[in-house]
Amino acid sequence: SQGYEILGVSPDSVKKHVKFQDKYSLPFSLLADEDHKVAESYGVWGEKKFMGRAYMGILRTTFVIDGDGKIERIISKVDTENHAEQLLG
Repeated sequence: SQGYEILGVSPDSVKKHVKFQDKYSLPFSLLADEDHKVAESYGVWGEKKFMGRAYMGILRTTFVIDGDGKIERIISKVDTENHAEQLLG
């Protein structure tokens, strides 16, 4: 992780996060943002569309934040299959 800490944040409940983390053996923590205040503050809570239906949800985004809390990099078009390469590239 080259000195970085990895955290996942979503509006799912703590209970759902625990199940997901156990199912996929994630090596990092998941944080529950059930009221989506964190997502809103980072500008990643917005309108999504699926099968012609619009709804509000998380706009999947990765933020690389330095030790001083400054955003170093934003990846807004996250490719879940190749995300490690996106981060390292």
